[in-house]
Amino acid sequence: MTSRDRFLKALRCEALPRPPLWLMRQAGRYLPEYRALRARHSFLELARTPELAAEVTLQPLKRYALDAAIIFSDILVVPEAMGLPFLFREQGGIEMAFTVKSRADLARLTVSGAAKKLHYVTEAIGLVRARLGNERALLGFCGSPWTLAAYMVNGGAGNNLEALTMMFRLDAKLFRELLGRITAVCCDYVRMLAQSGVDAIQIFDTWGGLCSPEIYGEASLQWIRQMVAAADGQAPVILFAKGKGYDWRALAEAGAAAVSVDWTVDLPALRERLPLTVAVQGNLNPAALLADADGARRAAESLLASMAGRRGFVFILGHGVRPETPPENVSVLVETVRAWTSAPRAK
Repeated sequence: MTSRDRFLKALRCEALPRPPLWLMRQAGRYLPEYRALRARHSFLELARTPELAAEVTLQPLKRYALDAAIIFSDILVVPEAMGLPFLFREQGGIEMAFTVKSRADLARLTVSGAAKKLHYVTEAIGLVRARLGNERALLGFCGSPWTLAAYMVNGGAGNNLEALTMMFRLDAKLFRELLGRITAVCCDYVRMLAQSGVDAIQIFDTWGGLCSPEIYGEASLQWIRQMVAAADGQAPVILFAKGKGYDWRALAEAGAAAVSVDWTVDLPALRERLPLTVAVQGNLNPAALLADADGARRAAESLLASMAGRRGFVFILGHGVRPETPPENVSVLVETVRAWTSAPRAK
C-alpha cells in the first residue's frame, strides 16, 4: 500500500494498522534548507514562483517518510488576488495594504477572474505531482471566508481580530456582502485546486474560535459549506477549525470528509461523537516537539494509543510545526508513527 493510498483510505474511514501522517507548515523555519532559501528569496517570492514553491514543498519529504505533502503557499493569496496585497512586517506579523470597513473599501475588491491570478499555485502543484507520482498524497489548501475576512477587516494579524465580529453584529448587510465576495473567489479557487491534481483540500478556519456557538453557523460555516460543495467530490475536503473542536455537531454538518482539530480537544471523544463517515485529524501539541526526543516519542505514543484501532484517523500536530522545533525531534515523531501498529477494530 502506498502512502497516498493510506492517506485516502483514512479519509474514507477504512481500517488501517497505523494512521497516515503529514505536517501542517511542513517546511517552516525549523528546516535549515528552508532558511537557506529564505536567505535568498522573500516568502512571497517563494510562494509566487512555482519552481521554488515546489522545492519548498518537497524539502520535508526528502528528510522524513511522511505520507502526504501540503503545497507551499499562504491563505492570504486569496485577498491579494482580489486586490488587497499583504506583506510580512520586519518586526513580525502580517500587514494588509488597507482595511475593509466600508462599502467604498468593498468596491476596491475584485471577484471576477481573481482566482485565475493564483495560477502559480496550481503550476507548483503540477510540478510536485510529477515528482511524487502516486506514491505520496498532495494537499492544497485555502482559508475560510471568515478567517480571510478577519485579516482583511483588521488590517493584518494580531491578538485581537474582533473587528469582524463587530461588523457581523452591527452591519450585517456589509458583512454578508464581504463574505459573499470572498466566498465566490474561494469557491473558484477550490475548483482550481480540485482540478489541479491534489488528493485533498484543507480549509483553514483558523479564526473560527472568534465565533461563539450561536453565531458560528451564520458567520462562518454557511460560507464553508459553499466551498465544500465547490469541490464537487473531485477532492475530499478537510476542515480545520481552530478553537471549535467542542462544537462537533456544527463541524460534522459542514459536509467535509474530515475534521481537523487543535490539541485542546479530546480526540478519542471527538471520534466517538462524529459520524463514522467523517474522519478526524489531530492533534498532538506542537510544544511536545520542543523538548527532548524521548518526550516527543512518549507524547506521540500516548496519542496513538488513545486512538488505537479507530477508523478514520490521520495523525498530525494540532497546528503547525513551530520555528524553534529541532528537526531531529520531527524525525522521532515520524519514526514513532510509522512504527506504530494496532489491531483494527470497528469504532
